[in-house]
Amino acid sequence: MQEVARFIPLSNFEDQATELAKRLDLHYWVYGGGVDVYLDLGSEGSNHRSRRCQFGNMLLSRTPILSSRNHLLPKSASVGPLSIQRSALEGVIQCAAKKIRVYSTHLTHISQEVRLQQVERILEIDRNAVREGGPISGDPSHTVFRNQGNVYELPRKSIIMGDFNFTPDEAEYDRMVGPKSDYGGRVINPEGHVDAWAHSGNDELSGITAERRGEDVRMDYCFVSCSLRHFINSVTIELDADGSDHKPVIVDIDL
Repeated sequence: MQEVARFIPLSNFEDQATELAKRLDLHYWVYGGGVDVYLDLGSEGSNHRSRRCQFGNMLLSRTPILSSRNHLLPKSASVGPLSIQRSALEGVIQCAAKKIRVYSTHLTHISQEVRLQQVERILEIDRNAVREGGPISGDPSHTVFRNQGNVYELPRKSIIMGDFNFTPDEAEYDRMVGPKSDYGGRVINPEGHVDAWAHSGNDELSGITAERRGEDVRMDYCFVSCSLRHFINSVTIELDADGSDHKPVIVDIDL
């Protein structure tokens, strides 16, 4: 999920992450705020000094989320259009006998130039994940982390999904899935990702997930590691869903 708010005045100061977790209580969950600022509530509440105003992404899973990191993406200051800190929330999820890295992300709406920087950062995060290792590495036996298991290595395979704020005919999309070939299709690196929607037989330019400046567009994606592409069973967009200004993208993938 994207645009999950915690203690924001516009959302009646609700902790949406905790509320969503409560309603989906069979799920494991992690949250990562891009925006994290002090919210001055004056004398309201006994814990107002520690209250943070947060806005970011969330992951929920029916199987354990073994570790999580919240990666802040490049940002440009602005005295004009609103520019807020965006992030890519990483979760290492246990799927039967396999582990997989999953990212919930939301790129900026402010400009293509900044989005291209954010795409490059996401690709860098994915490329370096195995080399960097998990949030805990090394021998933990004589530390406070000695009983923490199964979090030291990060898996190579990943799924990157969310609101990318670009359409399939823009440069950001080319960087995510590879350039178009003069002979048809795309030049996709084996270590790269495929667009699950297009890989399932849909035209890249088809599909509607949101509206941008009065035009119906597809800008919500699920990018899947090339090595997992043959396990994608189907991809659908729930056009009748009305819980958001974006439509849910549902990917059925056998992990």
